[in-house]
Amino acid sequence: MRAAVLHETGQDKLEVFDDVEALGFGPGKVRIRIRATGLCHSDVSAMNGVLPQPAPFVPGHEGAGEIVDVGDGVSGIAQGDRVLVCWLPACRACPACKRGQTQLCLAGFLNAGTPNFRRAGGDVFGFAGTGTFTEEVVVDAGCAVPIPDDVPFDIAALIGCGVTTGLGAAINTADVAAGSSVAVIGCGGVGISAIQGARLKGAAQIVAVDPVTSRREAALRFGATEAVAPDELADAKQRITAGEGFDYVFEVVGKSATARTAYEMTRRGGTLCVVGAGAMDDHLQLNMFELFFDEKRILPSMYGGGDVLRSYERAIALWQAGRIDLENMITHRVRLTEINEALDQMRTGTALRTCIEI
Repeated sequence: MRAAVLHETGQDKLEVFDDVEALGFGPGKVRIRIRATGLCHSDVSAMNGVLPQPAPFVPGHEGAGEIVDVGDGVSGIAQGDRVLVCWLPACRACPACKRGQTQLCLAGFLNAGTPNFRRAGGDVFGFAGTGTFTEEVVVDAGCAVPIPDDVPFDIAALIGCGVTTGLGAAINTADVAAGSSVAVIGCGGVGISAIQGARLKGAAQIVAVDPVTSRREAALRFGATEAVAPDELADAKQRITAGEGFDYVFEVVGKSATARTAYEMTRRGGTLCVVGAGAMDDHLQLNMFELFFDEKRILPSMYGGGDVLRSYERAIALWQAGRIDLENMITHRVRLTEINEALDQMRTGTALRTCIEI
């Protein structure tokens, strides 16, 4: 079968092979024919080495498709079922799961060091234990989440990561208050989803911040009340909040420099929500006095900050009701053989989300 493979961490291009085999099928596993997968910035971060991931590997973790085979002991899923891929399945037994914080379950990460694929050159890993830039993937049955028949594969793929992450940051983690002021720094797919979440929660002002003009223009269509370049944010803070700072600031870039800016743009007693996935050696500098004196809440948000399956269900229900716009988040579509075009679109900021159709 075909799959896109990164040979070595740090390379900027993927190579598509047709001799890749999905490994590991057996009891408790399912085989999924991937039909659509989104390109998330986390895939690029793993390629760059910002996020830890052994190589060679197949990127992709935001996918949806059909069940083609079911291993022994699997119940509730059958051949032909339509599913999205959950890259962080819950064990339902650890302390985090018992508290309802399945986004903090570590069980899914235990598979990250096990090869998911093989080709003539040897074993190949799958990003985040999945690897959806491929025609088929074998995963634990808990990674296959059934979706309603009226949810297209491309929409389901977005819900599998970016939409759930951004919506949940605003709805679960920050719990944005109605009438509040919000700034969102970084307006790719996750940032746009955070904007939609803040709009749903009733924020009065939502300022989108991004260096790319097309993304700022898009943010206005998805619910931002104003969109500014990074060097215009301080002026927006002064004009909108009389210099006090925003009630909520979402950092959706994953860099200490933007997190520091986000902290400074947050009012005293306000909330900084860190959504971007950054590097382990990139340290945020805060002094102990400002941390105490400003009483700003710093809330990291991992995968939407709540029970993952419930977050999926909510996103699907909101989309079905027309409360969130997911179709227009997909600005570009490519085939698997055109995967490097999708990477270029991500790196230049041309795309909000590129859907790879397989």
